[in-house]
Parts: sequence; C-alpha cells; structure tokens
Amino acid sequence: MALTRRTTLLAGAALGGAALLTGCADDARPAPEAAERSAAAERLRKNAARDSTALLARYDATLTAHPALGAQLRPLRAEVARHAQAFTSDAPSTAPSAPASAPPAGAARGAGAPDVPGDERAARTALADAERTLADARTKALVSAPAELARLLASVAAAGAAHACLLTEAG
Repeated sequence: MALTRRTTLLAGAALGGAALLTGCADDARPAPEAAERSAAAERLRKNAARDSTALLARYDATLTAHPALGAQLRPLRAEVARHAQAFTSDAPSTAPSAPASAPPAGAARGAGAPDVPGDERAARTALADAERTLADARTKALVSAPAELARLLASVAAAGAAHACLLTEAG
C-alpha cells in the first residue's frame, strides 16, 4: 500500500510538472514581433506619424511666416521630419523628408494650415507648446505600446521635450 501511495504521488507530481511546463510554453501573450504588428500597435504608430506630420506642418507654417527664425527652427524641423518617418518605417532614417534649408513648396499658409502668431517670440512659444503637448501625449501612450514602439515613443517624446526647452529659452 505504501508503494502505491508513493507511486501515485510521484505520478501526480510528474503530471503536474508537465502541466506547468506546458502552461508556461503556451503563454497567452503574443510574441514580441506579433505585438509590434498588432492592430493596436499599428494604430499607435499611425497616430504618432500623423501627429509628427501635423507638427511638421506647424514648423513649415512658422518658417513661412517668420523666415528670420530659420536658423533656429530648421534643425528642429529636420528632427521632426525624421520622427514622422520613423513612425512610418521599420527603422528611423537619418535624412529628413524635405530639405532642412527651407519649407517644402506649397508650405505657404492655405486651407488647413496652422495659425502662426505674428510675433516671433509668440510663434516660438506656440511651437514649444505644441512640442510639449505632443511629448506629454506620447509619454502617456507608452503604457499601451509594445516594447520597440514604446522605446521609439519615449525617444521621440524626450526629443520633443528638449525642443520645447530650446524654443522657450531661445531669445
């Protein structure tokens, strides 16, 4: 009888261990690659690209309204262009989507163009506010993003916060 109990106990432990191992291997979470390409991640990526493109349009409108700010704004604009491209491709590019020396053709104010304050200082402040708002939104989006997209969002949010500081401190 003792042998039967021991055999039953060992067999039960073996089956329980096998069930635990199978449960670990059959995790309900998607693989990291699948999470990066999930519908939710694609939505996040698409929205981030759209937001960067809108910010890029704000830079272009400001450059058109205040050409004297070009030396200060062109490097920041080039970064924003790279951010927009990073959200639409698998890997960030090192080239801006348009020359950093001037806004693209057709960037003059028209239908749907962002409003730009007439004063240069107010225009910089408006850009800083837009950068800060977008950086905050991207930081909040980190919670629901898969790992690689979260890293990209965090990096771009940090760059946006730095841009806001540069725009605020510039004189």
